[in-house]
Amino acid sequence: MSASTEQEDALVTSTDPLHPANLISELCASFYRLGWVTGTGGGICIRTHDKVYIAPSGVQKERIEPSHIFVLPYPQAEPSPHTDRIFLRRPKLNLKESACTPLFWNAFTIRNAGSCIHTHSQNAVMATLLWEKEKMFRISHQEMIKGVRIGGHGPTLSYLDTLEVPIIDNTPNEEDLKDSMKEAMEKYPRAAGILVLRHGIYVWGDDWQKAKTQTECLDYLLEIGVKMKLAGLPTVLNE
Repeated sequence: MSASTEQEDALVTSTDPLHPANLISELCASFYRLGWVTGTGGGICIRTHDKVYIAPSGVQKERIEPSHIFVLPYPQAEPSPHTDRIFLRRPKLNLKESACTPLFWNAFTIRNAGSCIHTHSQNAVMATLLWEKEKMFRISHQEMIKGVRIGGHGPTLSYLDTLEVPIIDNTPNEEDLKDSMKEAMEKYPRAAGILVLRHGIYVWGDDWQKAKTQTECLDYLLEIGVKMKLAGLPTVLNE
């Protein structure tokens, strides 16, 4: 093994359970059990200072290992399907970095996020269908709203606040969602996530803990919102 290869592998090798490469493996398995990343869908990234750790694309998310993780330097030019990406480390296996990479970069550059999570939760997909005309999921007076932060990184919302999550149209290729996601994030600076029609949701936070917490809270709110809508109950009070 060459010295450069050893240095690259050292980026994802640690006995610390809180090392990003270990965390991504653990969290992907957890999200799989929740039904958020089945069928190789979904993804997660963690940014620490000058490095970004990203899960691979098109793999069984519950079987990801730290050695499968890509490491990119940060900052660098915003990744897109039409630009080359700079890597500090690629897996030895013939893997491709997450197709979500350009969208994760939106969270970094627009919200200064430390982590971004993408799920294919059925609750998210159902919400996009039931609120498709409005292009905005809205709910109020739910205790779990207090677990969501303004813009995904600011103060937490209150029980009396109305949570709003924009819905953007899907595209055949994941990377092509980059511009519409960016537009929605800039148009709705208080939004803590972006729903994608018939697809799923992107959620971010200052670090992996906050991103995970907000993804859990939003998924809960999407689920209860869908049930209320189907039961003919208003999801927003005092309107």
